[in-house]
Amino acid sequence: MDAQRFLGIEPVSDDRRWWRLRVTPAISTPGRFLFGGCGLAAGIVAIEGAAKRPTVWAAAQYLAHAPVGAELRWQVTLAAVGRATTQARAVAVLGDAEVLTVNAALGQVPEPDVADQVFAAPPEVPPPGACPPQDRLPFPGETVFARVEQRLAGGRAMAELDGQPSEGRSAWWFRVPGHLEPSAATLAVLGDYVTGGVSHAVGVPTGSRSLDNTIRVVRLVPTEWILADVAIDATVGGFAHGRANLFAEDGTLLATASQSMSVRRWTPERMAQLARAMDGRTEEPAR
Repeated sequence: MDAQRFLGIEPVSDDRRWWRLRVTPAISTPGRFLFGGCGLAAGIVAIEGAAKRPTVWAAAQYLAHAPVGAELRWQVTLAAVGRATTQARAVAVLGDAEVLTVNAALGQVPEPDVADQVFAAPPEVPPPGACPPQDRLPFPGETVFARVEQRLAGGRAMAELDGQPSEGRSAWWFRVPGHLEPSAATLAVLGDYVTGGVSHAVGVPTGSRSLDNTIRVVRLVPTEWILADVAIDATVGGFAHGRANLFAEDGTLLATASQSMSVRRWTPERMAQLARAMDGRTEEPAR
């Protein structure tokens, strides 16, 4: 399965400058709006389709929510096309409202004169089969989280959160059953799981909403599982800032991801509100 099929995004023009994406539960959060990583991934698919070059870097800024059932229209602009790189952007709108913008650089230097070197190394963690499944907050219904298998490789499970902060480091193995092939868009989806590191870092269950998402692609190699080595750098003033290195099973650095997010604690009352929102009985609780 490729990322375009996983997301359900489709081109609607021959030059692939226009696309559409219907927001389904399968690419959404428990709050019934588009998962930020899927938004960035959709923008990457659209930009790569128009530019016909691989992504080096892409970043999304989230401006508004796209609820389940909505259809986003995407427009790709190739702002600068050079010999080795293309600078581009994709803008997603709902009606007349801009929902998110993805900016990207794509390409490949034909004859690089600097040797390939990778300085980041994966953490020493057990293999996926030796790691327990990640426990999840008990939200009903289909979401993007139900489509991604996640195993805890380093850090604390939800049941182990004791209110005490940690050093801010955690790690997870990810895969998509049926196998989602590694690509810039795939890594953009998984990079958004940086938000999961906040609960481990602060020691209490939290919910996070991305303000932005950035993926920097290093090298794509075949792998069934992807390891996310997550670091939360700070939680200050209701916002958190974090990053992750994404590795293949053989230790190859695939990409780096980073984002800033608003953070709130998951109280029983808030979880009950969100469960009602998922049942369609009320609006998703405000931040």
